[in-house]
Amino acid sequence: MDMLLALSRGIDRINTLIGRTVMWLILLAVVISTVNAIVRKAFDVSSNMWLEMQWQLFGCVFMLAAAYTLLVNEHIRIDILNSRFPKAMRNWIELVGHTLFLMPFTILMLVDGWPFFVRSYLGNEQSFNAGGLPQWPAKFLVPLGFLLLFIQGISEIIKRIAVMRGRIPDPHERRDDAHETPLEHEHI
Repeated sequence: MDMLLALSRGIDRINTLIGRTVMWLILLAVVISTVNAIVRKAFDVSSNMWLEMQWQLFGCVFMLAAAYTLLVNEHIRIDILNSRFPKAMRNWIELVGHTLFLMPFTILMLVDGWPFFVRSYLGNEQSFNAGGLPQWPAKFLVPLGFLLLFIQGISEIIKRIAVMRGRIPDPHERRDDAHETPLEHEHI
């Protein structure tokens, strides 16, 4: 179990680094959007490249930060119901949900997403818009994002089993303030 927990910590470090890094792409997308709007209004000049870069940056943030979102326990779940269950049942729901739903879905997306990217790359797929960007880098984000989500799912399963065995404290357990996540608590 110690080796698995070490693997989990390594996965968590990777996805934390990626998640915190790609957050900055939101700022870049806002700057590009702002400059593009000003240039378009002030000088009547525009390019599809800048518009497409905005949505590709958004796609990059969305796909590459998904694993980090799972890590910090900010993913979607029905908390109103989940919070009413005893802790042991919540642990089982997390374990079964990750094992039977998250992992097969990420595998399916990897299996389907890789050929989706490869066809685009080999064909050097370009935007249909004049002056647009190549499409294959955006399509690469699909298998890459689901690969990161898959390995984070492995980490979450390892941690959930360790919590259930009493080996580690629950990393998602609410502390002092009901509105703080464990990572927010650590930053204070």
